Amino acid sequence: MTSIFRTAMGDAAFERLHPELQRRFSVGLASGELCVGRGVMDRIWHGRALVKPFLAVGGLRNILLPRTGRHVPFTIENVPYADSYGRETVTFVRTFVLPGGPRRFDATMIHSPERDCLLDYLGTHQHLASDLHLSAEPDGSLLIRSGEHRFREGPLDVRVPELVGGRAEVRESFDERTGRFRINVRVENRYVGPLFGYEGSFTAEYADVRSRGVRAGLRPVREEVRV
Repeated sequence: MTSIFRTAMGDAAFERLHPELQRRFSVGLASGELCVGRGVMDRIWHGRALVKPFLAVGGLRNILLPRTGRHVPFTIENVPYADSYGRETVTFVRTFVLPGGPRRFDATMIHSPERDCLLDYLGTHQHLASDLHLSAEPDGSLLIRSGEHRFREGPLDVRVPELVGGRAEVRESFDERTGRFRINVRVENRYVGPLFGYEGSFTAEYADVRSRGVRAGLRPVREEVRV
């Protein structure tokens, strides 16, 4: 049994990642480890003014970031657990300590054999599901690109059209000089252009998930069975 990230990438691609990235993305039920990253986002940015209402709505359910800032303290919690449907799940809960109070950007990931990729459920209620495709870059960094997005609420299950959807690109690397992970996230809309993003660096610590467990408030309020 391997991590959901190695399964999605395949052994050969996963082993091209920098060793520190391999360890970070080996967190899972098999390894028994969780990972907590702490650092600073050098910049959190938004696109044009017309995207602000869209970001504000997403922020109500911890989807997207409705605020901007510089030198923002940041935490990311990657904790594996089995969800209510028995699927191995890893949290990607990001907390940004902004003036006026912290803001969260929540996601939980599973591997979907049906879709042959990772499935990223966004927000506190997993209303938005995105396909994620992972690859190793020549320098050992990890590139994640989003694919199709779907919205689920009750019986509703619809594909999000490109007119309103965003395409995400995440690059994560390890800087041997500083001993820190670097992250760069950019979300764009095909028609509107850049929506939001952030970039910065962090250090990581690992712990035994079996002894520490999944802290209260980390799992989503509602879990979605549809893939």
